[in-house]
Amino acid sequence: MGSVYAGLFASAGHEVWAIDRWREHVEAMRKNGLRVEGASGDRTVKLNATTDPRDAGPCDLVVLATKAMHVSQAAQNLGSLLGPQTPVLSIQNGLGGPDTAASILGKERVMVGVVGGFGASMRAPGHAHHNGWELVRLGEFGGPITERLKKVEDVWRGAGFRVKVFDDIDQLVWEKLICNCAYSGPCALADGPISLVMGDPDLSKVSAACASEGYAVAMKKGVKLGFTDPVAYVRDFGSKIPNARPSVLLDLMAKRLSEIDVINGSIPRVGKQLGVPALVNETVTALVKAKERALGCK
Repeated sequence: MGSVYAGLFASAGHEVWAIDRWREHVEAMRKNGLRVEGASGDRTVKLNATTDPRDAGPCDLVVLATKAMHVSQAAQNLGSLLGPQTPVLSIQNGLGGPDTAASILGKERVMVGVVGGFGASMRAPGHAHHNGWELVRLGEFGGPITERLKKVEDVWRGAGFRVKVFDDIDQLVWEKLICNCAYSGPCALADGPISLVMGDPDLSKVSAACASEGYAVAMKKGVKLGFTDPVAYVRDFGSKIPNARPSVLLDLMAKRLSEIDVINGSIPRVGKQLGVPALVNETVTALVKAKERALGCK
């Protein structure tokens, strides 16, 4: 997803620095540019790419788009990118990424992004693909909508993204989380895309149960959601990107440890605090972690 953001911002004329630990990806971008293809079209753009944040210098906006387990390390390495007023937009799956960033960078600096319906993956170093072209939700970490948030909204919209800003970050996070729960774990267990889970009579039941448990926990927590039928909501979401493989599945395919603990695993963890059982998400999480061990994921 970070490569999708970088490619579209660069295509819109912004000075972009793509910072990544994946050296082959950085070298490919330096040599050939960054190719982004899929629902937004097919483009190859020139931008700055590096493995060292110090090369970039202070930026007007930092987009922190790592996996949840890498937020802490990334946030600690952002110092050279930050001017006195530079906001950091933290965009992760599941629960906890922006909280981790705020604990290191300060709440006043952090914004929250929730991006759904893209289904992004890397085809090769220097080459990103996305199946969908859906909504980017933005909010301040502490709410409500501010003038600086509106300026960031304008930047995203100017790069072609569909954008909405919100006062309530809990709504942003939980609406995306419920969709992630419906497909992340089930797709990883099924070794297939969202369409497989949606079309299989048994997998679709598991997916629906994961979403329903997430909805029940959010309701108990007092989160104001924009829907009342979680199963219909996640099926509508999935129908827009049927060929997408969620990141948990992509991680297992690459024999990497996944974010299952902050996605499906977050539902029983929060549910336990609230007295709401989430046995299906708990079971799906356990099965994915067992599969990670069997595959030797690291």
